[in-house]
Amino acid sequence: MEDLTGRRLVVVTGASSGIGLAAAVHLACRGDRVALVGRDPARLQAAAVRVRETSGERPELFRADFASLDDVRRLAEQLRAAYDRIDVLANNAGAIALQPLRTVDGFEMSIQANHLAPFLLTNLLADRVGRIVVTASGAHRFGALDPDDLNKPLRDYRPMGAYGTSKQANILFTAEAARRWPGIPAYSFHPGVVRTRFANDSRLVAFGMRIMPFRSPEKAAETLVWLANQDRSRLLNGGYYVDRRPRRPFRKAADPQLAARLWEASAKAVGLDD
Repeated sequence: MEDLTGRRLVVVTGASSGIGLAAAVHLACRGDRVALVGRDPARLQAAAVRVRETSGERPELFRADFASLDDVRRLAEQLRAAYDRIDVLANNAGAIALQPLRTVDGFEMSIQANHLAPFLLTNLLADRVGRIVVTASGAHRFGALDPDDLNKPLRDYRPMGAYGTSKQANILFTAEAARRWPGIPAYSFHPGVVRTRFANDSRLVAFGMRIMPFRSPEKAAETLVWLANQDRSRLLNGGYYVDRRPRRPFRKAADPQLAARLWEASAKAVGLDD
């Protein structure tokens, strides 16, 4: 059997394409073991082929749809059964809903897929995780988070407003995780404007991608990989990073009282408040 002594295990969600796949390829090329989490089995298999052909490493695959919290719970059970230690959990999976949608759990799609699902997964794995990296976004500037009403975006729905609210939640969650779990360093980052599969479903989004400066998924993944590897003594625990530099997010994503309220509301929403 292959000797894995000293090798790190990195779990990357949203690894079927885009930033997640690019990060997984880079990490595997560095010699890390990577576990890919994705929703679509065919795309997940294609991602595994890409990682294997590029790095020579054979990634482990886990299917989960973050629009279902039961799927997230099953994923956590599978990861716990497979690994005693997860050196890095990269919460990268994300979605933008171009119309108001509720999940099977009753939540607005963006807030569940982008925040509640990774919040639940991280809590269920916290005793085995060595580091947390969260893909956030500068779109948090459009957020209008109300912890007392996580479905508020469904009223007078605007896709970027709902997405921005979920990204605001990502940054607040990261900062609060660092406060609650000081032994587990946690970082969030803005990957830049990236041409991803988001643009496949909307003419408006596709047009915006053409006129806005964008970067490749490989470029966007650089900060994720850097945060996964940098010595924690050189990083700001709970910090928000842009292009490998710490940045102060907009005030709405830098309020510790709001972060604490969000944590409590999220725990209740996913059934962890007991």
